[in-house]
Amino acid sequence: MDSREKVIAVLRKNTDGLTIVDIARLLEMSRNTIAVALAGLIGAGRVRVRPVGVAKLHYWIGGKR
Repeated sequence: MDSREKVIAVLRKNTDGLTIVDIARLLEMSRNTIAVALAGLIGAGRVRVRPVGVAKLHYWIGGKR
């Protein structure tokens, strides 16, 4: 399972939204790795980002995987 698939799995399980730091802690990966994976998912329209103060919450919005 690559980093992108791991990010998808975590976002599917956490429907309240997660920050990059939250995802990095849960997966024990670097924030940069998570940011790269999320950028691809956001670009593909599979992840939604909602700004909350200075944080950005990421939500899975669906797709084939």
